[in-house]
Amino acid sequence: MKKILIVDDDKEIRDLMKRYLEIDGYEVVVASDGNDAMRYLDESIKLVILDVMMPEVTGFEVSEAIRRKYNVPILFVSAKATEQDKFVGFSVGGDDYLSKPFSFSELSLRVKSLLRRYIQYDRATEHRAAQNIINTIDSITIDLEKGITLKDGLPLDLTEREFRILKLLATNRGKIFSIQSIYENVWQDEYLYASANTVMVHIRNLRKKIEHCPENPNIIKNIWGRGYKID
Repeated sequence: MKKILIVDDDKEIRDLMKRYLEIDGYEVVVASDGNDAMRYLDESIKLVILDVMMPEVTGFEVSEAIRRKYNVPILFVSAKATEQDKFVGFSVGGDDYLSKPFSFSELSLRVKSLLRRYIQYDRATEHRAAQNIINTIDSITIDLEKGITLKDGLPLDLTEREFRILKLLATNRGKIFSIQSIYENVWQDEYLYASANTVMVHIRNLRKKIEHCPENPNIIKNIWGRGYKID
């Protein structure tokens, strides 16, 4: 059950929104002003419905405070609905702006749309994050974002080209790369006859660092006559 925080100094509107959203299946907590809202806000809150005109701290100020700590959708609800008001609302971190008076069916649609949008965003973010860390076999972990390789949880001292070879193979699992292809991808230079020995020396050194048994490698596999791959 997704948890929504409603922040509005008008008790009647606040209670009506709470009742309607609970019918929609949400868990709802309410706050009467901005200071009260910040006490309720934590990672469990999945959406904030925020009035603009409130005593002491305005909804715009609350939105700025929320954005400094949380990535949560913010829906402004307000009788102040000029283009300038909406511009300010979006500029301080709002995701949508609903003008008062509004129907509760419209509120429901806006809430569902924002939650769906943020769920899709979070999934995409998680997918990108997962792509930044690739777990290979034999306790080798490659962090592509930080350029770090761990073996049994301990950092390995790879040269830049060793890491680039490992990254090339690990991000293309199962694909066989010829020696020429590895050279052109990693060195980004014209492949010459002597280049083959350069690649093989680097792979031999890389295997010494990542393999438990370099003489019988289990990570970087040599496909006879074709090249190298990581499964």
